[in-house]
Amino acid sequence: MIANPNEIPITDNHIHIDHVNGEGPLKVAKLFYNSGGRVMMIPNKPSWTFNKPFEFNKAMDLVISYVNEINQNTDVKAFAICGVHPAEFSKLIESGKSLEESYELVKKSLDYGKKLIQDKKAVAIGEIGRPHYDVSSEELKYQNKILKYALSLAKDIDCAVQLHTETANEVQFKEFATIADEIGFNKNKLIKHFSGPFINSEENFGIFPSVMSSKKNIELAISKGTRFLMETDYLDDLSRPGAVLGPKTVPKRTLNFIENGIFTEEDAFKIHKDNVQDIYDIDL
Repeated sequence: MIANPNEIPITDNHIHIDHVNGEGPLKVAKLFYNSGGRVMMIPNKPSWTFNKPFEFNKAMDLVISYVNEINQNTDVKAFAICGVHPAEFSKLIESGKSLEESYELVKKSLDYGKKLIQDKKAVAIGEIGRPHYDVSSEELKYQNKILKYALSLAKDIDCAVQLHTETANEVQFKEFATIADEIGFNKNKLIKHFSGPFINSEENFGIFPSVMSSKKNIELAISKGTRFLMETDYLDDLSRPGAVLGPKTVPKRTLNFIENGIFTEEDAFKIHKDNVQDIYDIDL
């Protein structure tokens, strides 16, 4: 097999695993590896996806078990990202819990995520942030409180954060940068998951974009520079086979772009190795 002959540590910065609804860790990791992929950053899926609603800590433990399984049984390097998805807070409200009670429950689980990072079981907090759908002004206020709390925890231990938010352009990037500055959080470690190609500093205000790896997005991103990550947001859900991008996308896109002169090998190593190592403080 010729895939990735130069062993570029091609990284999917946001790829989900789901043994209940999807292929599970080993099948996804092998698909990824055989396409040239080498590193997977895996955020936990929401608790309801494995039929344990509101068991946020169990969702984090589950993703750590996936990472361990991949690292022990494949040649892919996998890293866990632990957090409480904004939709979890919405579902707490829908279940009848008060805003304040829901906030306290999420905070406790984020504290647990922080400990997992301190124990070297995970490398970042995420995905946290704001819902991608409309909510009441009262709920939005609390969602922003959760975002700020997570950034404060991450600041304490100097780890990265993956943000899930509404569709973001320069306006939202500036808002997130302002929030990070208020807390004193290092914007270079604040990653906008599911980002468009907002690569220049006047577009992202210091936030690090994790660009959805469609051909058009990555072509535009690389035309501006190499300060970005690549991701698919693969869901690993057999009931939604066409949702988001597949696990082969990032390696195939990267290798195809090198072959066609859109990326240099130096570009690929910068995006997939240097950027990833710097943000997550890991060694590839």
